[in-house]
Amino acid sequence: MNPTGLAYGFQVCFTTQNLLAVAIGVLGGTVVGVLPGIGPVGSMAILLPFTLTLSPTAALIMLAGIYYGAMYGGSTTSILLNVPGEAASVITCREGYEMAKKGRAGAALAVSAVGSFIAGTLGVVLLMLFAPTLANVALSFGPPEYFAIAFLGLLCLSRISGGPFWQSLLVLAVGMALATVGMDSITATSRFHFGITNLLGGIETVPVVMGLYGAAEVLSVAEQAGGLPQITKVRFKELFPNKVEWKRSLPAMLRGSVIGLFMGLIPGPSPITSTFFSYRVEHSVSKHKEEWGHGAIEGVAGPESANNGAAASSLIPMLSLGIPFAPAAAMLLASLLIQGVQTGPLLIVERPEVFWGVVASMYIGNVALLILNFPLVGVWVSILRLPQSVLLSSILLLTFLGAYSINNSLFDVLVFVIFGILGYLARKIRFDVATLVVAIILGPMLEKMLRTSLYMSRGDPFIFVQRPISLIILIAMVLVLIGPILWRIISKRRRMRDA
Repeated sequence: MNPTGLAYGFQVCFTTQNLLAVAIGVLGGTVVGVLPGIGPVGSMAILLPFTLTLSPTAALIMLAGIYYGAMYGGSTTSILLNVPGEAASVITCREGYEMAKKGRAGAALAVSAVGSFIAGTLGVVLLMLFAPTLANVALSFGPPEYFAIAFLGLLCLSRISGGPFWQSLLVLAVGMALATVGMDSITATSRFHFGITNLLGGIETVPVVMGLYGAAEVLSVAEQAGGLPQITKVRFKELFPNKVEWKRSLPAMLRGSVIGLFMGLIPGPSPITSTFFSYRVEHSVSKHKEEWGHGAIEGVAGPESANNGAAASSLIPMLSLGIPFAPAAAMLLASLLIQGVQTGPLLIVERPEVFWGVVASMYIGNVALLILNFPLVGVWVSILRLPQSVLLSSILLLTFLGAYSINNSLFDVLVFVIFGILGYLARKIRFDVATLVVAIILGPMLEKMLRTSLYMSRGDPFIFVQRPISLIILIAMVLVLIGPILWRIISKRRRMRDA
């Protein structure tokens, strides 16, 4: 841990603009996260244009606040309505809503908030410990190593994003193709613009992401018939768990935090997978198995801690290597790239105010979430009482204005609309667009590192296996590809032998 760096981070954070960025990010993320179906990435996509006029530090602080604010907000609808605000809160519905039906909605919301705070705080500590160390190691990386690790991240994400592998590869290929539109970064020749002048600068990332997540999420929620279920009333005096509930939930919070922290370092939708893993662990160690499925408080405390722990630790590879292992981290990386900040291991050295400012803001943001969300539960419930048509049309209007405000260009609005429709259709046919977003963001770097490596070796592709680090990464890539196939073959032979 670097106390000097953290002290500098708090100094950066305690300015008017950055403190406002923390407050607005946390509150904005919670508000949008409360809305059913939007989720953290959708929240970040909708609110991303409002960060463009800020400094890079304030912009990243606000987006990070939106991220973990939305993670918390998603638990509110899960507990009160049995409708997950985002995918990572699906498992919370199972026990949280059952607690609400028994009149313990306040206790469920409280352990969710405290668990999120504990996991978020531990995640920040992990970020301080490992991100600078990892960045120092990465300073010895050359173009071959960066190409290998970026490709490994994309491949891992495509393997565990859901759906058949061929679908993931198809989405990955489309994303890489879109990333090549515009000027070649090495030779400065124009490519794939088809005579459209607006495409010479490439496809703007923000309207693409806003369309794929913001507009598509709104359209998906709007088509669901029947409206929202009856909202469970919560009184402020009911917000605090009793002694027995605290005793049962605190160990679950710690276990869930540890699970989330480690799973956040794995490429893929770690906040989602960590919640299911935590739920399984809590069920296996529980002494009250008869309560599971009927309102076990450990089934709220563990998974909610896990998803916030994973959200915090997923920032480590993004801030230290400049490589996002999850869609939300890709959004944060996109924000830095839009601001013209050079990402990667040199970020901590060249822009310490950005790195340490974000770390310190996460401390402040987690405290703000804990303090604000208890008295504001009634406000979130009031938002949910608004007509769904008013909520969704307001969000859609914001996204249109946001897409236009990027470059004051109607072409960006057109890109937003096209990708909004494509994102909606992708959900209908169960195509995961997460790989597409990460491929669009990482594509230019991946291409540049590949071509630079080949220039270094005068066209010899064996440069990737002649360097120890890139060779190890490539071996890991092969294992990711053939590992599941070998496991299926071994399992099949075992079954045949036992039959």
